[in-house]
Amino acid sequence: MATRTSQAKQTGTPAAAQPKAHDFARPYTTVDVVIFTVLDDGLKVLLVQRPLNQGEPCPGKWALPGGFVDVELDSDLMACARRKLLEKTAVRSPYLEQLGSWGSATRDPRGWSATHAYFALIPAADLALAKGANAADVDWFQVDHLLQRPRLAFDHSEILQAAVERLRNKVEYTSLPAFLLAEPFTLPQLQKTYEIVLGRAVDKSGFRTRMLAADFLEEIGFVESPSNRPPMGYRLKDRSGPVIFPRTFSPRGGS
Repeated sequence: MATRTSQAKQTGTPAAAQPKAHDFARPYTTVDVVIFTVLDDGLKVLLVQRPLNQGEPCPGKWALPGGFVDVELDSDLMACARRKLLEKTAVRSPYLEQLGSWGSATRDPRGWSATHAYFALIPAADLALAKGANAADVDWFQVDHLLQRPRLAFDHSEILQAAVERLRNKVEYTSLPAFLLAEPFTLPQLQKTYEIVLGRAVDKSGFRTRMLAADFLEEIGFVESPSNRPPMGYRLKDRSGPVIFPRTFSPRGGS
């Protein structure tokens, strides 16, 4: 095997001038998480308010939760996303999916930066929000309102738009909304969650047939209800990922 010195002789470049990995400037590397839930009959996203300290980028603006990759704590990007999620919601194992990456020399005033975005689906029940040490506040926001007035910090409005489009597109042909519900849940609750995420009604009879035929739900017995006929409660058979349906949903009244 040729040594570095012999390689330098072959190329005519002095050994001292050979590039090293650490000779290159490194961009800021962060992970941001778009955390969705259904709350008060609306699709909500969790936002944190940027600190008001002098010198902080985008002071006082609302942003997606996230932060820098910690090479001592995070074995990979997913581990960083799970750590950030746990810090903000105290939830360890929700549905979490990689969304994409955004990077440029202008997205962060501190310098060239790249962020790797994920989206998470979490039931609203028993959520414990924490703003963290580097945030002025934390709260849930109506997704559609944010899309109409895109003014989040950095390029987070663009990331949110991409996450909503991904979620609504996949909901058309998967069981994803089930991850937004606490277990046990009923079929009417699941249908309502689908309709909230999609922003439109779906056919009731076709919905029930679709859900039961997909074989991703497990009956756990009747649940409490003011009705004279208590509804059946369900839970997911497998929480590792959504089930894919053979066709998309039809609006209410469709086939």
